[in-house]
Amino acid sequence: MQLNIGLIWIGALLVLGGVLFTAAKALGRGRLSGARSARQGYAGDTLEPKGESARFPLRAIWPGLVLLALGALLLLAGAMAWTPET
Repeated sequence: MQLNIGLIWIGALLVLGGVLFTAAKALGRGRLSGARSARQGYAGDTLEPKGESARFPLRAIWPGLVLLALGALLLLAGAMAWTPET
């Protein structure tokens, strides 16, 4: 029973760590909204970018996604092995 609870706690901490890591990477890139200049690839009279958007590149946030996936697996493993006391 203690192992199940440990798996659940470790899984929850990994999920939380993955969310925080991914959010920190996204927020560390600068403002998410606001004025952008035409030099950055944005036209002045439209909201659509000219090129492909690279707002959240996968190679920058993959460690956070791995933490999320591992945490989810541990949470599922702990939940499947859970046997409540009667």
